[in-house]
Amino acid sequence: MTIDKTRGAAPHAGQRILSAGAPVEKARAAVVMLHGRGATADDIIGLADHLGQNDVAYFAPQAAGYAWYPQRFMQPTALNQPYLGAALGVVHNLVDDIVAAGIARERIVLLGFSQGSCLALEAVARKPGRYGGAVGLSGGLIGADNELWNGADDLAGTPVLLGCAELDAHIPLSRVQETAARFEKAGAGVTTRIYRGSAHGVNADEIELTTALLSGIGKTAA
Repeated sequence: MTIDKTRGAAPHAGQRILSAGAPVEKARAAVVMLHGRGATADDIIGLADHLGQNDVAYFAPQAAGYAWYPQRFMQPTALNQPYLGAALGVVHNLVDDIVAAGIARERIVLLGFSQGSCLALEAVARKPGRYGGAVGLSGGLIGADNELWNGADDLAGTPVLLGCAELDAHIPLSRVQETAARFEKAGAGVTTRIYRGSAHGVNADEIELTTALLSGIGKTAA
């Protein structure tokens, strides 16, 4: 598979894209993994080891400057441009490349943590349809309250997992709940897990739920 890293717009054009797991040509499904602010593609692709699924192809693009956009995700979107638009382009281009390699969008999962979680969820909202799934670990839809995606487009049963700590200092619980409502309105099958405490991280339950989601993609019943 050839991934064209030049199609994206600055500042994220030409950044590296890591891969792990099965070769895309032989994979049952694919996962696009998006790192958080201050982190790297190396960090997020390490989750592949915990998810297993040796017949799944994993891809992790790197954000320029270790951040997909400069301001908080609940700021007006204009304050995060042109970075946000370029970041969405990276995700959508990568999905297109994976589809071109033979994996239908119905077998592609967008997964992210923190800032990457927000980007993954927003990427699905900006280009709706049936995906293999969307996994938002400590994140929510991007933009000010009056800018949020209205959930009007049909996601045709796309599984969506939202996991977040109850007292996460970076992600208000109200935004997670509003995100869940918007995805449900669009026809997604939403699973929301709110965990007691204030840890901003990925926990074992989220790994288990994500593994279960991936296990069901592209398999036919016996």
